[in-house]
Amino acid sequence: MYVCMYIVCPNSHEVYAYAAIMPDTHALVTDFLNKLKKRKIEGSKATAKLTAELLRSVISQQRLPNTNQAGALIHAIKAIGDQLTAANPVEVAVGNIVRRVLHIIREEDVSLTTASIGGLSLQGLSDDDDDDDNPLVSAAAAAAAARTTLRPPSLQTLLEDIPPHSAAAALHHSSSSAGDSEDKTKSTDKNSRSRKLKHNVIEAVNELIQDIATCHELIAEQAVEHIHHNEVILTLGSSGTVIEFLCAAKEKKRSFRVFVAEGAPRYQGHTLAKELVARGLQTTVITDSAVFAMISRVNMVIVGAHAVMANGGVIAPVGLNMVALAAQRHAVPFVVLAGIHKLCPLYPHNPEVLLNELKSPSELLDFGEMSDCMDFGTGTGSPLLHVVNPAFDYVPPKLVSLFITDTGGHNPSYMYRLIADYYSADDLVLQQRPTS
Repeated sequence: MYVCMYIVCPNSHEVYAYAAIMPDTHALVTDFLNKLKKRKIEGSKATAKLTAELLRSVISQQRLPNTNQAGALIHAIKAIGDQLTAANPVEVAVGNIVRRVLHIIREEDVSLTTASIGGLSLQGLSDDDDDDDNPLVSAAAAAAAARTTLRPPSLQTLLEDIPPHSAAAALHHSSSSAGDSEDKTKSTDKNSRSRKLKHNVIEAVNELIQDIATCHELIAEQAVEHIHHNEVILTLGSSGTVIEFLCAAKEKKRSFRVFVAEGAPRYQGHTLAKELVARGLQTTVITDSAVFAMISRVNMVIVGAHAVMANGGVIAPVGLNMVALAAQRHAVPFVVLAGIHKLCPLYPHNPEVLLNELKSPSELLDFGEMSDCMDFGTGTGSPLLHVVNPAFDYVPPKLVSLFITDTGGHNPSYMYRLIADYYSADDLVLQQRPTS
């Protein structure tokens, strides 16, 4: 028994997917949606890794039609991605991974199509060596060469160097009179291409999961290039990437001191300071309000990020915009550490982007204290005191000096180049268009 998802193009009314999700995969999607809605998954890295693993399971059990397999797979992933992003819009990493997987599907489909066209071109040239003026073959070969130059095939495609249509072509030439056999060959060839597409996509998603798992190590390897002897580093918030980065510099015998802003009201800086001290770093905890007073002693600000937007802006823990402004005022470099999975192809003004969310007022004031501020004399019990507790800040790109990612250091103005490498413009909007 399958849970079927029929997706119809609103313009042509064509059924794109006889999409069938196995019951266990459907249960995985539902369970992951519940975890996102209840905020049981914390951290961009963990969220990105779990999202990629979920989509890998969906792809592996996806049933595809005989035609337009890539289109059916893309529409099915978009349908699930729309649900995932709606479950927790603030966790931008979910949408990032969905779009990365969609880009992988498109790239692998182009690689297979290029290999097929190349095989047909070689077949035509071998059948008639004297016919050099075939415009159709020449145009196909040129298009294939251009696509190969712009979008090289995956490693798996290069290893499997047998063109997917070669077996079908050979059978077609050897038994031209057997119509039934030819139909079976075409069907087998389509099934083979479908399996190869899914295989290549899954292999690429496995590489993506591995990249997410190792991003901390790749970023930490660059620490020795940026942190020098006797420097003072300022940070705010609790970031595993920042911890590994600072500890990697210490392991390279760099002697430096770290100022940690406490990060009220959740005081994540206290947790970060304890971790740094446990690993042997000289650490000083300061209040958030003391950042501007202490920034003149600082050589560099190194912080983590919740997400990096397409314009180079940063969604980061609340309070970091104040730190960035202080750093700019005193000409102190403001460095952001972020894995590529945190790079979002959307801009802050896009309606799909939710820049912030409000946390519980109890982190600031006790509910018992707040009850004293209720106006019971009016009979409505409406509070005279309101508490706003945002979770994130937005740091504009003009305040960021450098991004250090698992692919190296980049200026904020370079973000659009990375987006072009990892995302497709057709996948920026995940919402499915309503059918007419």
